[in-house]
Parts: sequence; C-alpha cells; structure tokens
Amino acid sequence: MAGFEGKRLDPQLQGLISDLRLGGLILFKRNVESPRQVADFCRAVQRYARDCDLPPLFIAIDQEGGQVARLGPPFTQFPGNPAIRNTADAERFAQITAIELAWVGINMNLAPVLDAAPEGFDSIMARRVFGSDPRQVARLGQAVIAGMQAGGIMAVAKHFPGIGRTCLDSHLDLPHLDADLSSLEAYDLIPFQAAIQQPVAGVMLAHIRYPRLDPQWPASLSTVIARDLLRQRMGFTGVVLTDDLEMGAITRHFGLGAAVRQVLRAQVDVALICRSANKLRRAHAVMVRKIGESEKRRADAEAAADRVLALKSQYLA
Repeated sequence: MAGFEGKRLDPQLQGLISDLRLGGLILFKRNVESPRQVADFCRAVQRYARDCDLPPLFIAIDQEGGQVARLGPPFTQFPGNPAIRNTADAERFAQITAIELAWVGINMNLAPVLDAAPEGFDSIMARRVFGSDPRQVARLGQAVIAGMQAGGIMAVAKHFPGIGRTCLDSHLDLPHLDADLSSLEAYDLIPFQAAIQQPVAGVMLAHIRYPRLDPQWPASLSTVIARDLLRQRMGFTGVVLTDDLEMGAITRHFGLGAAVRQVLRAQVDVALICRSANKLRRAHAVMVRKIGESEKRRADAEAAADRVLALKSQYLA
C-alpha cells in the first residue's frame, strides 16, 4: 500500500500502480484539495487499475476524528475519540464518516484506535483513545467498526497489540513496552479481541518492541506477535497491515530489506510505505525476490494474497 505526492493521477503514480501491481493507496492531507477532487482522483485510479488488469485498489485514509483527520471541512469534523462517551456517539461518528468516505470513493478507514491509555500515565496516545478502561474501549470500538462496515467502509483496528502504555513516538524512534503476555491479555488485548469477534476487516500492527514476547523485532515485523499471537492464539483471519515502514521506529533500527523480509516471515498481508517511490520500488524488488526463493514463502504469500482478495471481493466487488 503506497503513499504518494500530489493530488492527481500523474505518470509517476501510474507507473507505481502498473509496475508494482499495487494493492492499495493511502491518502494524506497533502493529497486532498476538495471533496470533488478526491472523488475524481479515486474514480481515476480505480479505472486505471482496471485498465492494468488489477483488482480494485484499497483506498485508505486515517479519519479518526480530532487530532488525526486527513479530511478537513467541508467533511464533518469530529472532536475525536476522547469525546466519544457512549455507543450512540460512536455509531453517529461511524455512520456519518462512512457516508462521507464512500461518497468520494475512499473504501478503508485506518480506524478505530483501540489502544487504552491508563489514568495518570503520560501516554503518547492520550489524545487519540476512547479512554483508560479497556472494556469501554472495546464497546466503543465495536460500535465504530460495526457502523463503518455497515456503510461499506473497511475498518482497521490499531495499533496491535496496544501502544497506550508507551510514551515515545514511533514516528521518531522505537518504543519498548516491558509487558508479558498475561499483562497484555489483562489490559491491552481486550479491545482487539472484541474487534476480532465483530469481525473487523483489518488490524494494523504497532511499531513497538515487546521484549518479553519478541526481544528482536517490533510487533509490525514479529512472527511471534503477528502470526503466533494475532492469528493463531487470537484467531484473526482478516487482513493484517504494518504501520508505515518509513517511520523512525523502523528506519533508525532496521534496513528496508530486513523489514520486508520480516513482513513475509510474519505472514503480514499489507506493507505500508507512505511517501518514497524509490523505497516502494526497492521493497517490491526484495519482496518478489524473497518470495521466489522458497516454496514455503511462496505459499505464505499466496495465502496473504487470498486474504486480500477475499476482503476486496467482500467490499469492492
């Protein structure tokens, strides 16, 4: 899934779609001018994907409300998750947001945030979470997921397995959370288990290292967390996404090639690279080469493709 510069389908973006056979695009404020421009863009890129004999593209955005909302006025501006106190508020946010996203051709919202931030803790997520009670986060998150997906918009729960108990920004560096599995299950994982039961279309992995689970890799690149915990122990069968692989948590500690290799090993379905066309091309080359090196990796890649195509068939047919 690729980020890009500009607000139109230009030759560079056409080249990325056709050469790399992209699975999706992600929009940021830099790509947004007006509702009509976004709608025209989404129609154009989906038409171009069809011309390239590709399935429909995921077109994703972070439209959480409050601090993180890529679409400004005239799209409805919500105060954000801390202001959502009950399921009626959550349902209203989800319904209106789904209508507005669908109207312009965006089909995936990288929301809701299902991190829980403890009371009195200086959490990096304090201004983006539903609260400190993981069961309340679970209830409100389920309401957002249900409302969004009923409106035809794929919801993506984030940031698994939970970053509400961290205070370092993974855009800048690699945070650590020294919690064991029982501690995570008693607090951070409660909203994600509820989302899986909903079921949510996608789950985004955190760029956080949980050394008691995996001393080497952050969750976004961890076989222990993405495959063993999320898929096998918790039973998630949907699409798993990394956070942006250009964030400091990854670039300052792991090379792009190593990150892509781990995405494949961990059975992650979608790798996000949100700005650099050169890095997208490099990552694609590594991915194609590594998939071709072993039958197991090819089988894992085909299973990931099947999950992506099943979700597209459900929402974008």
